[in-house]
Amino acid sequence: MSVLRMEFKWMIVLLLLLLGTIFTTISSKTVVNDSFSSGQERATDLHKSNVVKEHSDIYKQPAFDHPALKDHKIQLSPTHNMKTETTSASKKTYVGRNIGSPVTVTTQTWHKSGSCPKGTIPIRRTQTDYVSKGHADSNYARKAPVLLHNEKQSNESKKLYLLQTNHSMAILHADGFAYMGAKGDIRVWNPKVESNDEYSTSQVALKSGPYYDYEAIEAGWAVNPKVYGDRKTRLFVYWTVDANQKTGCFDVTCPGFVQTSHEIALGAAIYPISKPTGLPYQITLYIHKVSKIQLIRNETFIIFFCLFRRFWHSGSSSWWAINSQHWPHDLFALLKFHATTVQWGGEVYSPRVGTHPHTSTAMGNGQFPDYVFGNSGSIKRMRVVENNMVLRFPQWVNGWSDEYDCYGIFYLSDYVEEPEFYFGGPGRNPVCP
Repeated sequence: MSVLRMEFKWMIVLLLLLLGTIFTTISSKTVVNDSFSSGQERATDLHKSNVVKEHSDIYKQPAFDHPALKDHKIQLSPTHNMKTETTSASKKTYVGRNIGSPVTVTTQTWHKSGSCPKGTIPIRRTQTDYVSKGHADSNYARKAPVLLHNEKQSNESKKLYLLQTNHSMAILHADGFAYMGAKGDIRVWNPKVESNDEYSTSQVALKSGPYYDYEAIEAGWAVNPKVYGDRKTRLFVYWTVDANQKTGCFDVTCPGFVQTSHEIALGAAIYPISKPTGLPYQITLYIHKVSKIQLIRNETFIIFFCLFRRFWHSGSSSWWAINSQHWPHDLFALLKFHATTVQWGGEVYSPRVGTHPHTSTAMGNGQFPDYVFGNSGSIKRMRVVENNMVLRFPQWVNGWSDEYDCYGIFYLSDYVEEPEFYFGGPGRNPVCP
């Protein structure tokens, strides 16, 4: 009898173990299926967010549709440390930022939905994705070309004094040397843009050539409804080889600009944005050329976002980019070797600049330069790279504004260790009707 009781107990134990195993297996399958579903949802979050169109294979990106880049090879791991000249002020500033200074670097809103897998790059949706190809404007992402001034214009027209027709600039510029790079910390704002055919930017730019036929590369932030379809502040890069006559585009809206980062989407919205009574937010932009051997003029322009390095690869002549993208040297004739001008500052494009009534499109945050409280457009920690390949502060700079009554400038250089450039304005106002 005791034997039967013992066998019965063991049967119950075995039955419980069997039921437990079955339950665990079912639960595991459920968890796996739920995890897989969640993974699928996360993978499609970027597409549902209507920001990123696709995760493009880095070796099949649109840049390689450019005829000059048919045999271009991407280098992903260049290594070389950048030499930097620092002042005591800059050392204090960087230390302060590292321990929680109110000066904060921004990020991009699409990161809330995840990022692209390694080996791919994010391609942002553009306006042409929302219209039929038959109605898409192939030049919609190119700046308006430089127009030669008409000598028959009325003497009352300010357009005679604009550096470029329909472009109003407020810049600090360095000229006369062979520049291999430039850097600046740009405060991020969201200025008013009056019409969809206008834009406002703050950027770092390197140029070479005459004003009517120059080559240029630029990086900064922009509010550009025509290109981006809204009035958000967005990260941009831009290039042209003929003063926008036939070439030039923002971001990767045309072949030529090579992306290498799976984390930075060109044209994506930036956040947070600075507020007059809040913390200042900034992006650090660094455009730089690298020689594989300085005696052999075979260089590369680089754009660094929030990093301070220079890279070198002895086996390549391509133009480097860290974290984001690069301009291959094959695109250029003059910039292949060096830039002759560096510009920091703001630009407003509108057919209604230099005339009456003036556009109300703002530059910076719409306020005239405010070096006391910093409540305006500003660029700090400006640097250039010359032939010695050292990142250093430019010794000779000049300020320029096309329309002082509309967009002002102020260069703070006296009695400070780290000069700063303030710029901006509201556009139309009582003294700029």
